[in-house]
Amino acid sequence: MSRSALPRPERLPPKHRPRHAQSRSRRAPPGQRMGWQRAQSPPPRAALGAVVLPGTGWGGLNPRPGAQARRGRDRRGVRRAVAGSGGCPGAAAMLLYSWPSAGRARQCFHALKLIKKDCLQSLRVSRCASTASVPRITTHYTIHPRDKDKRWEGVNMERFAEEADVVVVGAGPAGLSAAIRLKQLAAEHNKEVRVCLVEKASQIGAHTLSGACLEPRSLEELFPDWKERGAPLNTPVTEDKFGILTETSRIPVPILPGLPMVNHGNYIVRLGHLVSWLGEQAEALGVEIYPGYAAAEVLFHEDGSVKGIATNDVGIQKDGAPKATFERGLELHAKVTVFAEGCHGHLAKQLYKKYNLRENCQPQSYGIGLKELWTIDEKKWKPGRVEHTVGWPLDRHTYGGSFLYHLNEREPLVALGFVVGLDYQNPYLNPFREFQRWKHHPSVQPTLEGGTRLAYGARALNEGGIQSIPKLTFPGGLLIGCSPGLLNVPKIKGTHTAMKSGMLASEAIFSQLINENLQSKTIGLDVQEYEENLKKSWVWKELYAVRNIRPSCHSVLGVYGGMIYTGIFYWILRGMEPWTLKHPGPDFAQLKPAKDCTPIEYPKPDGKISFDLLSSVALSGTNHEHDQPAHLTLKDDSVPVSRNLAVFDGPEQRFCPAGVYEYVPLETGEGSRLQINAQNCVHCKTCDIKDPSQNINWVVPEGGGGPAYNGM
Repeated sequence: MSRSALPRPERLPPKHRPRHAQSRSRRAPPGQRMGWQRAQSPPPRAALGAVVLPGTGWGGLNPRPGAQARRGRDRRGVRRAVAGSGGCPGAAAMLLYSWPSAGRARQCFHALKLIKKDCLQSLRVSRCASTASVPRITTHYTIHPRDKDKRWEGVNMERFAEEADVVVVGAGPAGLSAAIRLKQLAAEHNKEVRVCLVEKASQIGAHTLSGACLEPRSLEELFPDWKERGAPLNTPVTEDKFGILTETSRIPVPILPGLPMVNHGNYIVRLGHLVSWLGEQAEALGVEIYPGYAAAEVLFHEDGSVKGIATNDVGIQKDGAPKATFERGLELHAKVTVFAEGCHGHLAKQLYKKYNLRENCQPQSYGIGLKELWTIDEKKWKPGRVEHTVGWPLDRHTYGGSFLYHLNEREPLVALGFVVGLDYQNPYLNPFREFQRWKHHPSVQPTLEGGTRLAYGARALNEGGIQSIPKLTFPGGLLIGCSPGLLNVPKIKGTHTAMKSGMLASEAIFSQLINENLQSKTIGLDVQEYEENLKKSWVWKELYAVRNIRPSCHSVLGVYGGMIYTGIFYWILRGMEPWTLKHPGPDFAQLKPAKDCTPIEYPKPDGKISFDLLSSVALSGTNHEHDQPAHLTLKDDSVPVSRNLAVFDGPEQRFCPAGVYEYVPLETGEGSRLQINAQNCVHCKTCDIKDPSQNINWVVPEGGGGPAYNGM
């Protein structure tokens, strides 16, 4: 078996040379992170999603050559034609685009008499439903297959393929821990194992966002000498505070020993920096890391087992046509493919369906976490302090809360954030604006006054707990980390469980790779031992103990009922109660129609403590190539207006924390259309989760696109 390194760009034919947003001119030695130059792009065009049917606005009909000149011959005749059509754009367009000489005018007006009745009827319908002529929004090939598009005829669709032993998708804590552990085991047993890791971010850690208060248990198992290696854990927790907020006050709540919120022995970290450090350790061990490579497709063997992944194609116009610079993605084949995409991975969604992995679990539940990084007045800085709150500005039936962490990073730095459970019911709720409003609470605002906001970002997180974890293994692959949902919700921690799952996966994979007597039923290895070992580990025990805390918040007392439940059953019984509570259903199904809810009035941002959305998104550093199909795809372009806007008053324009979705007036002045500003996307996945019609499908953009977080 060939185990040569993935070919460098100099060794590949031009059409197969991978491209990367962060170029490096030198040839990278084996095992090092690689970044290759992206081809020059045309100037940016109009905002993605602002695509109207081709033509001039007359019902989407394209004028034939010379039509514009003919329309100018008799302006009064044109006005009479439009008036005579009953206002029907299609009929007017037919007349205008073939406006005749005076000798044929009578024929056109005769035609008007025949169609006037039908046009008037259609006009009445169109005024009631603005989707009668739906602007085309989605141009992505996953919705509009290229084999049915004449513009793709003759385009070479061949892909370059490479072989590895294990391919890891996603360079977060779980994926990197899995890759590191595999190479550690290979070194211990003097075996050669080729491990390739692909990551959609332009740099390792650039898409990582978390609070984060880290429990170092898994890190100590992976690298017992992590302190000597210089791991960026600079802030041990020195003080724990918890409280319930009312609109004007804060009620302190004692944190009793043994409760999940106890943080003694933990560290406040900037998780992106820790992930970057893990990437360096992985490279030193020989893991081949490829940032800027978005895994876009799962590949399968003929026997149905996973074969590997394919990275995304590049060089596609926003209308879906190939550019002159079009290049196919790269195929990576492996005996086992490890999916570590993080919360609500788009490839994991496909695997759930293909292998029916969610057959025996409850629907996953999610939250949206928003975070900012500030420098504050040094007099207010308390390095090592951890603060959490629940309550205001949310009502008791909306799960959520806040965090405020004081970091020790050689400057007075604080990380603060707000989490809202995505099972909320009021479509008028805006998580971003709730976050901004929270910062004005009397117990929070004094800390921020005189400070400077440095960064902003958002990410969805799993909240379903052990009830919502799917089957983790299938022929040729497995799921680790936050992809299946291993977050300990009441602890608000998932990095330690994610890392441990990656390590256990690698140990099970390695035992099969070196087993010379192994007889696999499929070409792709089915590593069922991983799930068995995970259920025997401390990870499963920890998640099982807290399984009822999150669903207990669905009682009539809401969040406060969950706190009471935690105090009685968890603190006394340690999760040994003989029942398991259920979630009410998928988050998107909890949203109520707008007519049944009260609009929420939010205060205007002051520009000092609270801020508007677009200035916040600018601090995320997010960026995408403008001239590419929107990666926020719609299964049906008519649904946003006909259902989401009509029934729920367009909740996507509020639950998105990056201003990606907005409803704008149609050019005709009647009705609205959805505009997708895909270049704003911070890859949080909230839209894919909360869309009440489940019409939005998030797919990867060109590799390297997205936020550029620095230690978030």
